[in-house]
Amino acid sequence: MRLVQFIDKHGNRVVGAPDEGGTQLSLLDGVESVYDLAQMALDDGQSLVLAAEERIGDASEDYDAVVAERRLLAPLDHPDPAHCLVTGTGLTHLGSADARDSMHKKVAEEGEEALSDSMKMFKWGLEGGKPAGGGIGVAPEWFYKGDGGIVTAPEQAFEMVDFAEDGGDEVELVGLYLVDPQGIPRRLGFALGNEFSDHVLEQRNYLYLAHSKLRPCSFGPELRLGAAPDDIQGKARIRRGAQVLWEKPFATGEANMSHTIANLEHHHFKYPQHRRPGDVHVHYFGAATLSFTDGVRAEENDVFEIESPVFGRALRNPLLIRGGGSGKVVEL
Repeated sequence: MRLVQFIDKHGNRVVGAPDEGGTQLSLLDGVESVYDLAQMALDDGQSLVLAAEERIGDASEDYDAVVAERRLLAPLDHPDPAHCLVTGTGLTHLGSADARDSMHKKVAEEGEEALSDSMKMFKWGLEGGKPAGGGIGVAPEWFYKGDGGIVTAPEQAFEMVDFAEDGGDEVELVGLYLVDPQGIPRRLGFALGNEFSDHVLEQRNYLYLAHSKLRPCSFGPELRLGAAPDDIQGKARIRRGAQVLWEKPFATGEANMSHTIANLEHHHFKYPQHRRPGDVHVHYFGAATLSFTDGVRAEENDVFEIESPVFGRALRNPLLIRGGGSGKVVEL
């Protein structure tokens, strides 16, 4: 089952479930947000799927109209954006055979100390990210993107700060969570996401990684409830006007990753500050594909597009460049 948050034709927040054909959104009665629906499920001691199914009413809206009129919202948010933590893990996908082969040859010839820090972490993930028996494996790279204020709704523009050196796509699987009253993280489901980063800045020096991640991001438009398929296939593209500037298939899901989802979740939620009751967590599980590695540089008004059949409608965001403001501090 998949859920979509949007603004209805009367200007109200609603939650809808796409029909089999993906043309209509059946509205859930008495539900203004997925956050509220999850709280209802917790109160009633039932699954999120059952809570949603029981509330599907007779009213519906045309999905194409919702998309065209840009009334989509991110499929999960928090009433207070400061209580939504957006984070991610990197170096989690298997990578190309050429990259792995090159790494193994370098280790054989010069030893592990010859590898870069990033390649060492990639190697550790290959060796220990999927421990036998489902136990706890090696910790991944982890990064912070921001709070809910940096989430851009599907069909809305990424506002790239004018001091950025690049604004590039990162196609990723995204886990969506709510921490329950007992401090237990509850996974609501998954979505497709564009993590969007400054790759030129990151490439300058890997210690700039933290800076490069402080950019907007997007996910959705649909929240897929339950577990993610092991093998997720899709396509990413960039449109420039009427032309497709770049297009490439992507593969994500555990079958294409060097870590299990459970291992990545453990190393995020093991920190007490990430288990504060009532908080929402949006966690990107690592890039499967990005146009930057193919030498593509996005320009203003280009449109990023990511799609996979298992996640319904495509995620689209145009690029807009705006002023970044001043970092000047004024004494009080």
